[in-house]
Amino acid sequence: MRPLKRWLGRRRTSVEVSEARGVRSLHLGGAAVQSAIRLASPDRLELAYTRAMMAFLLFRPEPREILMIGLGGGSIARFVHERLPCTRMTVLEINPEVVAAARAHFGLPDDRRLRVLVADGGESVPRLRAACDVLLLDAFDDLRSVPALATRAFYEGCREALRPHGLLVVNFIANEPRFGVYLARIEQVFDGRVLCLPSEDRINMIVLAFRDQPAPIAVAALERVARALKRRFDLRFDRFVRDLVHHNREVEGELVLERGAARDRR
Repeated sequence: MRPLKRWLGRRRTSVEVSEARGVRSLHLGGAAVQSAIRLASPDRLELAYTRAMMAFLLFRPEPREILMIGLGGGSIARFVHERLPCTRMTVLEINPEVVAAARAHFGLPDDRRLRVLVADGGESVPRLRAACDVLLLDAFDDLRSVPALATRAFYEGCREALRPHGLLVVNFIANEPRFGVYLARIEQVFDGRVLCLPSEDRINMIVLAFRDQPAPIAVAALERVARALKRRFDLRFDRFVRDLVHHNREVEGELVLERGAARDRR
């Protein structure tokens, strides 16, 4: 692994960029990879969890506004910017050195459809009302979910920040010790309208929470949508549907949204 550059971020967390076997990676405070791009195809999503977070497209294929908490190297922001030309995106990142690394080493775009603000999501989100169609939460501290971004009050703020029929998408490390506690809070705030989706490598667990009760989620209809999305985005949406069926309750060909229906099969 060849280090390219190191910054010293807030709370003395190091921000390091490395390169190995054609992949450039971002590390925050250790060797764990927080974000990555393959230099030969920088607009593709290299890490499995970033691909899984895009599963929201099964339910909101044309969001007008996306809000994201946590930038990392900006791979998701870059993908959205390139592949969803009618979507505007705002990213809140607390660490200015992370933003600097994303712009200098990961090709993060800068135009009117993609705003990156140095801000604390824990303070900013609760002040928003009906601000986005999809809210992506991808923030960690030493490979654990940030406690301030996993409280019931914060999840309530996320719900209020969503527009009607909006989606909250939360990335967890699969072995997060408090995952069950955090999932229960999301289920309480969103009245059980929650689905769980593991990343393909099973390192992460993605939680999708619906602001409002959606129409019945027929698996056959999801499979049809997945085939179209797979052709459009070259992501394995068919695999996402299979994993959604396996990790959540299905009754008579429909996914059930109610408290406790999302199964913790990590």
